[in-house]
Order: sequence, then structure tokens, then C-alpha cells
Amino acid sequence: MSEQEIKKDNTEVEVKEEKKEEQTKEAEKAKETEAKVEKEADVDENGLSKAPFKNLHVIVVTSGKGGVGKTTSSAAIATGIARKGHKTAVLDFDVGLRNLDLIMGCERRVVYDFINVIQGEAKLNQALIKDRHVDNLYVLPASQTKDKDALTLKGVEAVFRELDDMNFEYVVCDSPAGIEAGALMALYFADEAIVTTNPEVSSVRDSDRIIGILNAKSRRSELEMEPVAAKLLLTRYVPSRVKKAEMLSVEDVQELLTIPLLGVIPESADVLKASNSGNPIILDEASDAGKAYEDAVERLLGKEVPLRFTTEKKGLFGKIFKK
Repeated sequence: MSEQEIKKDNTEVEVKEEKKEEQTKEAEKAKETEAKVEKEADVDENGLSKAPFKNLHVIVVTSGKGGVGKTTSSAAIATGIARKGHKTAVLDFDVGLRNLDLIMGCERRVVYDFINVIQGEAKLNQALIKDRHVDNLYVLPASQTKDKDALTLKGVEAVFRELDDMNFEYVVCDSPAGIEAGALMALYFADEAIVTTNPEVSSVRDSDRIIGILNAKSRRSELEMEPVAAKLLLTRYVPSRVKKAEMLSVEDVQELLTIPLLGVIPESADVLKASNSGNPIILDEASDAGKAYEDAVERLLGKEVPLRFTTEKKGLFGKIFKK
């Protein structure tokens, strides 16, 4: 074979290799484009994944106004669920205030908080505090920062995804009252919402607004999934005051809010004592309020339990001479 023929053969081989290389690059580029399109199809307009959580069920404890016992209820319900054997986390969304860790009795064990995790300053497992009363229960406290914008949808989603990967079954979110940023973040991801209200007109009216937000601005509504299951928790109920028309009755509140009743929690001095000692009221098995929260947890998990503590207790003479 002549030198010219050898050169020709080498040139043809080089051309073939170049073509092969180009085809490989084009195929890789096509795969990348396809993957990008698939990825974009799997995220919503906020850049959040549309994929459902594998195990995690998000419960938000919310209200239209403050001071109705929301944090007390979050602590009690999370504790009750964990006592049933479910791996549970309770998260404080009330940035700048931070009351949940006081009621859970872990304020002196806070090293990192929710915002530290979102901003990448700590890992989630460093910030989660294992509860000292109940196995399977962990607390993620809020930050005392005054920056209400420190919570972001992407940051909250990342925390929920990680909790899901850690095989948590329930996350109970202690939401701030009303429609401030932390409240909207918590409500956005809700699978289930516990609307906490007192039997007072102003409290019930404000709760009605929250139900409207759940129906319009939650992730479930945006993705056209089943709506958020909203349930009513009526707190600080005093049957004797209802009888005197000083409070709305259970029936009145249900008629106004038109959502299923999860529970009625009676007014009790035991609640304040439990909170001050860092023990969720549900652990006080002698307290009517503790029993009522236990009933509410049973209903939340699907069990049918009759309502208690909705009628006035009879005194000694009332029991002796009952009609």
C-alpha cells in the first residue's frame, strides 16, 4: 500500500471517529434536555417538587387569632400521636416568639433551630431535640430572629423531604395566628389542618378566614389534589357559661364554620400548670383537659370516640337529687 493510500485511510478513520464523537455528544445533550424537561414538569411554579411525600403526613395547628391555645394543642396532639407508636416531629413556625420548646420542656436543650437548618448552618438531625417524655417524638424549635422572611417555601419543603427520608410518619406544625409569613408557610404544605378556636364570636370569625386560605392557597389546591382536611378543635369551653349565653355552644360554632369537630377541650387550670412545668397537658391523665386531648388524638387517627366535657358537671346535691 502506497503512502498516499495510507494517509487516505487514516483520514477516513479520523472522520469516522469525529462523527462518532459528535453523535455521542448530541445523544448526551438530548438526554440532558430530556432530563431537564422532565425535572421542570415535576416542579410547580414555586420551584417545589410535585412528588408526594413517601410516609410523611403534615398536620397544621392553626387559628385566626392568637391566645386560643394553639401551641398547647400542638404539643398535646404531637405527644398523643407519638404515644400511639408513630414517629412524630413537632415544628415551631412562630419565628421570633418561640413558645413550643417551653411547653415541651426542652428550652435549655436548644442548640440549633429551624432557621439554622433552612440556612444551612446546621443539619436537621443536629437541630431536632428528642423528647424526654415520649419515644418517637422530636421537637424542632423556632428561631428568635426578628426576620420573618427567614422562612422560605423551598427551605420548609427541604426540611419536610428530609423528615420523610428519616421515616417520620407525622409532622405537627405549630403555626402562628392569622396570615403572617410563618402561618402561610405551614398552611401551604398541610395535608390536614386543626383549626383551633375559642367559643367566642371574634375567634370563630377569624377562624373562618383561615379555612378560606386553606381552600385557596394550599399546595393541595394548587396541584388539584384532594383538599386539606380541616377539623375543628374548640378550646377553653365552659358549659356553665354557654348555659348563661356568655359563650357560643358547640353547635353554634359548628354551624358557623361547617367543618368536622375534632374535639372540645374544657377550660382548666391544669393547662397552665402543665405548660409552666414543661409537660404537655395530655400527659396529665387525671385532668379533664388531658383526657379531652387524648380523645381528640384518637379521633384524628380514625377512631370513633364520644364527646365528653360538653355539659355542666353536677354538684354533689345534683347527683343525689338528679331528676
